[in-house]
Amino acid sequence: MPRNTTLSRLLDAGAHLTADGALATELEARGCSLDDPLWSAKVLLEQPQLIRDVHRDYFDAGANVATTASYQATPLGFAQRGLSEEAALDLVRLSVRLADDARRGHLDRHPQAGPLLIAGSVGPYGAYLADGSEYRGDYVLDAEAFKDFHRPRIGALVEAGADFLACETLPSFAEAEALLALTAEFDVESWFSFSLRDGAHISDGTPLASVAELCGAEPRVMAVGVNCVPLHLVSPALAALGGAGSKPLVTYPNSGENYDAATKTWTPAGNAGTPVTQPAGLAAGADIWRELGARIVGGCCRTTPRDIAALAASTRVS
Repeated sequence: MPRNTTLSRLLDAGAHLTADGALATELEARGCSLDDPLWSAKVLLEQPQLIRDVHRDYFDAGANVATTASYQATPLGFAQRGLSEEAALDLVRLSVRLADDARRGHLDRHPQAGPLLIAGSVGPYGAYLADGSEYRGDYVLDAEAFKDFHRPRIGALVEAGADFLACETLPSFAEAEALLALTAEFDVESWFSFSLRDGAHISDGTPLASVAELCGAEPRVMAVGVNCVPLHLVSPALAALGGAGSKPLVTYPNSGENYDAATKTWTPAGNAGTPVTQPAGLAAGADIWRELGARIVGGCCRTTPRDIAALAASTRVS
């Protein structure tokens, strides 16, 4: 597997990286129905080549990081489809191979491109519940239960050769603690990104300052930040994280809308019909976010290769 370098080496060298954008949005644009508890992981079962094609499009757009289709790919989730744990973990490993196939193809066409990295996506327990819990953090498990849930998938991602882990859309401080222990157990680099209640707190109400302190104590965490949040929350969240820690920051917000997990619909950002002031898109906000310490910027739900291309045009890699 062609690994140009590690995430830590790039960040230590001062690089600013462009992450990819939404996977599910692009799969739906290709005709996939994702109204399913497995969400994009469903496509690993049905049309995995489409996932490879989306990764290819993001690399072509200028992304340096491809995030695997394993956010909702867990043994418990696949068990509901009758798959054994080993069959489920084969699909997790497949998610890495698909990203690597896209990387290899891009490097064949563009030998001077790179560095290109593969982030093994580790979604929260709330994503498995498929009820919007990753935006509330209102589930309670003890530390060992969290580890038991996440350990098999992390092991498969590491075994398959993911360059680092993207522990993402985390709503729970307790779950983050368990995941930090697993990154140490597997001795793997990572970034940790959180969902938000507001610009100062993650979804379970923990202050972002506490999150920065937690992640700051783990040397395998290369960056900490927020994802799948509306654009107007990025700057206050990054300011809170940067003010309480020294890690590089990562952000990959959604397109600027609010997601209603109950109705599975998107509405304009704001409350009771009152819009908020926010950047016009990823590229428009990127300079401010970088000034606040963001070294990795990408997109989450409802962002596209076009958004990533505009973002990449303003991003440098050392």
